[in-house]
Amino acid sequence: MASNKKMKKAADIGDDLSRGVVSLAIIPDGNRRWAKKRLLPAISGHAEGAENFKRTIRACSDRGIRYLTFYAFSTENWKRSEQEVTGLMKLFSDYMENFINDPDDGGRDLRLRVIGDREGLSERILSDIKKIEQLTADKKGLTVNICISYGSRDEITRSVRDLCRKAAEGSLDPEKVDEEMIGKGLYAPDTPDPDLIIRTSGELRLSNFLLWQAAYSEFYFADCFWPDFSEAELDKALDEFGRRKRRYGA
Repeated sequence: MASNKKMKKAADIGDDLSRGVVSLAIIPDGNRRWAKKRLLPAISGHAEGAENFKRTIRACSDRGIRYLTFYAFSTENWKRSEQEVTGLMKLFSDYMENFINDPDDGGRDLRLRVIGDREGLSERILSDIKKIEQLTADKKGLTVNICISYGSRDEITRSVRDLCRKAAEGSLDPEKVDEEMIGKGLYAPDTPDPDLIIRTSGELRLSNFLLWQAAYSEFYFADCFWPDFSEAELDKALDEFGRRKRRYGA
């Protein structure tokens, strides 16, 4: 006999798995310490971290999360050794080129964008960014914002500077400037503020990441290094989020 119960749609199942997290942000800390613990060069930790980024994208997509903002390389990271920065840039380029050429990744209906200050990035990386953004522009699944050469203070400054320029030109009344205008000038204004921000490696700070957008985000701090951050740890974070009561200052 046929059951009277309605079958859940895939999207509904994803919503259950996400525990209400629509927009997730991650600070993937600990790659270098993971490598040092294993007597490996720092770039080995970053390479393993890049592989875990791929696994995490799949896990977020499977759980019905709609937006993932990933802190890959900060404006401050340019101060690291030339060897490490060069290695990181190669990892970024390799990932984007592999994604473009890999139908398994491309077929997951992912929309990928790179946000941050593109000045200083190589022509090869800029070309890869353009290709991958064009390739995935119409995708309707998980939107992934990869933050490269990103700093939140710089992001806010750019938005405010643009408003100041318009005011100086006479096209904007300074008295009309509000939070919405500043928010629209940020790198990814169509991405909802993160419901949950996860940071790995036991560090308890934002490190110049999404300072504007994180006004009412919940936080989850994992003790493991980023390469060891697993689906089980992601589920622990989502479970913890599901138990919290968000009041938004009320």
